[in-house]
Amino acid sequence: MASTTSQALTLILLLLLSFCSSSLVSAQSEASECERGHTGECHNKPEALRLKLIAIPTILVASMIGIGLPLFSRSVPALRPDRNLFVLVKAFASGVILATGYMHVLPDAFDDLTSPCLPENPWGKFPFTTFIAMLAALFTLMIDSSMLTFFNRTKKSGSADVAVVDYESPMQTVSVPAMHGHGHCGPVQFDKDDADAAKSALKRNRVVAQVLEMGIVVHSVVIGLSLGASQNPCTIRPLVAALCFHQLFEGMGLGGCILQAEYGAKMKSILAFFFATTTPFGIALGLALSNVYSDNSPTALIVVGVLNATSAGLLNYTALVDLLAADFMGAKLQGSIKLQFLAFAAVFLGAGGMSVMAIWA
Repeated sequence: MASTTSQALTLILLLLLSFCSSSLVSAQSEASECERGHTGECHNKPEALRLKLIAIPTILVASMIGIGLPLFSRSVPALRPDRNLFVLVKAFASGVILATGYMHVLPDAFDDLTSPCLPENPWGKFPFTTFIAMLAALFTLMIDSSMLTFFNRTKKSGSADVAVVDYESPMQTVSVPAMHGHGHCGPVQFDKDDADAAKSALKRNRVVAQVLEMGIVVHSVVIGLSLGASQNPCTIRPLVAALCFHQLFEGMGLGGCILQAEYGAKMKSILAFFFATTTPFGIALGLALSNVYSDNSPTALIVVGVLNATSAGLLNYTALVDLLAADFMGAKLQGSIKLQFLAFAAVFLGAGGMSVMAIWA
């Protein structure tokens, strides 16, 4: 199943990248005042090219370090998933992912889909940004719920019991015998004999990891494309620094989720590869299209805006439900008030730091 899922994920990502690039290239033929863009005092094509060539390997290395740290943490006793330090690092990274959705991706989507370069009808008459983000969040919930139902019904035991989470219980157990835990990339408790339930939750955690990867990858391609097409060194310099920190901490959050999904080496490599390479790929794509790509053309604004809004919905739902809620409602944090407050501090630190970066990126 992991092999089939990885192939499907690869195909979806390739189709997404192909659609994005072809749609943006087609924007060249659209004639409007907005299409010409703006050339300010910082417009310097040679300097911008030099910075972009530096950005590609720098961001690639930062991304590899970020997603690699959790995946190799089993060799460091203090960073193993059952240790308190891992919980705090994951809480910090979850705050980063949450702030990425609210403070970086969603505002960009608003800017794109409310641009004066788009026709007033229909773009000015309906809040498409929040509508698309809402649909993306509901779609993610639908995937979560459908996969859990599917795995429950296909258990070998043939039990019709449905897993229900009791969020009010400090141990976060379920109210029926079919499943004694809740898998949102967080701590899961099972009866020792309930191997079927453990297997179902593990498969579900893998779905969650891939949904999170999809949301991150979409945003990474878009932000990389924007940086690669820019000819403004004054914008590129702070953006490269912010993206390095962004990819580092976001990678830690994704890597922790992948680690808890207990993938094999092949699937871990595929997910890590896509995360680490999509932003550099987006920069290279933007660099190649810099002569024909106009970020103010209606087609570019719509395509990028819809992708950003979709990514925002995915990231916000995943950060709140699959990462933060699951961990804070789990047995480990519910069993220790001190650890819970430390984890809250880590979340606010991660979200606050990423929010400050919104000044530059």
